[in-house]
Amino acid sequence: MSNLYARLSMQFPSDAARPFAWLPDGDVLSYGDVEAASARYANALRDRGVAIGDRVAVQVEKSIEMLMLYLGCLRAGAVFLPLNPAYTAGELDYFIGDAQPALIVCDPGAVAAIAALPAAAGITIETLDAMRGGTLAELARDASAVFDTVSREDDDLAAILYTSGTTGRSKGAMLSHDNLASNAFTLREAWRFTGEDVLLHALPIFHTHGLFVATNITLASGASMIFLPRFDTAGVMAALPRASVMMGVPTFYLRLLGEAGFDRELVSHMRLFVSGSAPLAPDVHREFEARTGHAILERYGMTETNMNTSNPYDGDRIPGTVGLPLPGVEIRIADSATGRVLARGEVGVIEIGGPNVFKGYWRMPEKTASEFRDCFFISGDLGRIDERGYVSIVGREKDLIIAGGFNVYPAEVEDAIGELEAVHEVAVIGLPHGDLGEAVVAVVVPRDPDFADKEAIIGALAGKLARFKQPRQVLFVEGLPKNAMGKVQKAALRERYAGLFDASNH
Repeated sequence: MSNLYARLSMQFPSDAARPFAWLPDGDVLSYGDVEAASARYANALRDRGVAIGDRVAVQVEKSIEMLMLYLGCLRAGAVFLPLNPAYTAGELDYFIGDAQPALIVCDPGAVAAIAALPAAAGITIETLDAMRGGTLAELARDASAVFDTVSREDDDLAAILYTSGTTGRSKGAMLSHDNLASNAFTLREAWRFTGEDVLLHALPIFHTHGLFVATNITLASGASMIFLPRFDTAGVMAALPRASVMMGVPTFYLRLLGEAGFDRELVSHMRLFVSGSAPLAPDVHREFEARTGHAILERYGMTETNMNTSNPYDGDRIPGTVGLPLPGVEIRIADSATGRVLARGEVGVIEIGGPNVFKGYWRMPEKTASEFRDCFFISGDLGRIDERGYVSIVGREKDLIIAGGFNVYPAEVEDAIGELEAVHEVAVIGLPHGDLGEAVVAVVVPRDPDFADKEAIIGALAGKLARFKQPRQVLFVEGLPKNAMGKVQKAALRERYAGLFDASNH
């Protein structure tokens, strides 16, 4: 009974007519429909030659059919491999060549381009579109609605998710049936999900947040969801009165706060707002609570581990922290060079142990071995644990700035700048500097597009930050480069402004 689908389906409502998802076109998918549709996709996969353990690569726009395909993969014992629709042909060629899937599922308009990729030679291609059409959808509709879910072991693979690859080539994180099941049921309890909940789902589903956290928890609770194709402020505002829980990224909450109609009355019935995938600025946390009366619950997860920590459902949700380790998850802070475990309050690399931690990187045994220490995964995130046990993330290890020999943690500087009235968003990076080695630079999106007073920004930090932490330069931009989950792409900023402190630019 270790197959993730089998474990989730045991929690489905006894009344098969209960809604699982309200769709954008007004259709309603019941739990009985989920059972039938996932069986049809499992049968369609088997008919197309997909065997147990085979990878199924999926690059399509968000749709309920994609979710049913995911569940069908689980039931058939295949390995689900979702890919960001924004990936280029060159990127796809790498992923397909590395994963060697038995089947590629893509948008109908992408077939020719994908078929032409060297890595795709000889691989079956089927299609799925955002309107619930495509060749695979047709095959599924003609397939049987009955399927005996394949038995799998705890450690058998359920999915592979490729990391974003900001340094080096992307790595395929191997996630087992037990990795995903343990996290879903732990979060169900931690966040008090029940069959009465209605989740507002506006997240992408090629990523762990929208696919594994949002979807798996809903299924594990026998709950329902309002399934939106993407985040659209007007659509979310219209859907909120029917929801009890919303999961989002900080960008979602920033946009909602920009709406005059987003107020306490609109969300008075809501039970929970969850934020993740990127750091939530403390000032956004405070503004949201002041406006709505709800304290956003921020949590911390990774592609390789699913969710690790969460601010408590009951108790203090502290701005700037990602809360306490989830039950069964161990978090320790270590010196990145020596591995020595550090005391409370000290900054070091976050290391994670628990049933949620992935099995390793696909076909990269040496890389996998280098990323583990004493069975703990070395996250690459820098953080600290306070005396109450709350975890705070101060940045990625690769984003650490060493200015004049002093360590500068970007999150601390970003929090200080983000509190300023004139600042809408900020990213802090380190750039090469002849005297300091690296210099602190703040890239600011102002609330008023005409605001560009860097001296005002720097001056406001005088009593808040030591001199070596203060920006040597403030750059004003219209927007920050972000990935699909709203995480700022600091590598792109460092590349864009790499020559800022060249002698010729002084």
